[in-house]
Amino acid sequence: MATPYGQLFFRDHTHHSKIFTIINPISPSITSIRFSCGGLTRRESPANGRLFIQNVSSKSESLCIVPAWTSESLCIVPAWTAIEKPSNNLASSWEEIHGKSDWVGLLDPIDPLLQAELIHYGEMAQASYDAFDPHPLSKYCGSCRFKPSEFFRSLEFPRVGYEVTRYLYASCKIHNRPRFLKKSLWREGWSESANWFGYVAVSDDEMSKALGRRDIAIVWRGTVRKPEWIADAMYSMSPIRQKGIPCPDGNTKVESGFLHVYTEKDENSRFCKHSAREHVLQEVKRLIQKHAEEDLSITVAGHSLGSALAILSAYDMAETGTDIKQDGKIVPKCVFSFAGPRVGNAGFKKRVEELGVKVLRVLNIHDKVPTVPGMIFNEKVPSMMRKMHCYSHISTELALNHENSPYLKDKGDLLCYHDMEVLLHLLDGYKGKGQKFELASKRDIALVNKATDFLKDELLIPPKWMQLENKGLVRGQDGRWTQPERQDLGDHFECVNLVAGLV
Repeated sequence: MATPYGQLFFRDHTHHSKIFTIINPISPSITSIRFSCGGLTRRESPANGRLFIQNVSSKSESLCIVPAWTSESLCIVPAWTAIEKPSNNLASSWEEIHGKSDWVGLLDPIDPLLQAELIHYGEMAQASYDAFDPHPLSKYCGSCRFKPSEFFRSLEFPRVGYEVTRYLYASCKIHNRPRFLKKSLWREGWSESANWFGYVAVSDDEMSKALGRRDIAIVWRGTVRKPEWIADAMYSMSPIRQKGIPCPDGNTKVESGFLHVYTEKDENSRFCKHSAREHVLQEVKRLIQKHAEEDLSITVAGHSLGSALAILSAYDMAETGTDIKQDGKIVPKCVFSFAGPRVGNAGFKKRVEELGVKVLRVLNIHDKVPTVPGMIFNEKVPSMMRKMHCYSHISTELALNHENSPYLKDKGDLLCYHDMEVLLHLLDGYKGKGQKFELASKRDIALVNKATDFLKDELLIPPKWMQLENKGLVRGQDGRWTQPERQDLGDHFECVNLVAGLV
């Protein structure tokens, strides 16, 4: 018995409307048919065996008679071709969802599985913000508030199916100390130079079965304040191999600020004795070796500055061969970039694509961060000029527009346009270009105002409502309010230094 189709695509190569009849019954697992006739596509569900197909180019309609939905064979007018589409099951279609074919046919209208995956990894990126301690009055400013073994549970994260295996820390000394690095005002803070920048996690057995492979997720935290950080991170472009990454082309360049964060280390820091680059490469190598007998994937996600680090680390894994299993097979890599800036020049873009790293960039068209660096000289200038000092975005773009949401104010500020929770809201309501905004997973709209004031006032959701209870203070037995000591800090050190044998 043939494998049931989840969807069938019929493409008219002559760009004309056609009338065709399915004369043999086909699989009952068909949920919808998408017809593309030289223009926009239209998806319909069959009702009573009758389906009208509109040729968007000519505005004419054809009637398709579907006598029975019970078998697996078709008879189609020769000018049409039928392409099998994976069933509505992530375990059997994850490679397409993660960019094997560069998301062709999956973005407009958006594929429901892809939409769910983007929200899933976007929420993992949002978790890095929720877990971060950004308050200078805290003794632990710049660190993660939870130990790795309790990360998702402490955030009351819904059943995520991943276990955190490594925390990622970074240091950076460009411009003395850039504003995107947070530091405690306490004289004896937890670290003089380090900031927590994300984590590595791996899917557990139950989740791996649902995913169809063991997934290694790398999540990079972005910045917690307004996009002023971009001025600190923008320095100049440098050849990427200056920092020990073995790129064959000396003209492959990336933004120096991003490269500094990714590769810099501090020998005097217990957390940054090794760079973020060394931490992530060694942990990915360890996990690939541990799960060598399984099908694997590497998914890297990040928002804002975290997006730049996500692209850099995915490229680095491919360039150094960290993604190669012992049997010589390359582990597929995908980057879900949220509101990310440009990372490097056209040479870097070319090299990333040559290495097979798939990148899907999700952005709000009103956000300014994805327009820099290279606001003027970028991938849109004539090809002759791109050989000069021009930045270039990588791969595929999914552009969203907050003006399409009926829940948001008409105008906001730069922070609203750039916010991760806002992007997740826009993803949840996006169906396709020109289609009505409708929340697919019914995410709580109150999350939009977690760190912004962007929801319409009539919704009665207070702005910037998320804060620590009593701002982190606890009342002792003597009645005094103080900051508690973190008894789990040793677990943080263990995750950084001992798990992969870095000491």
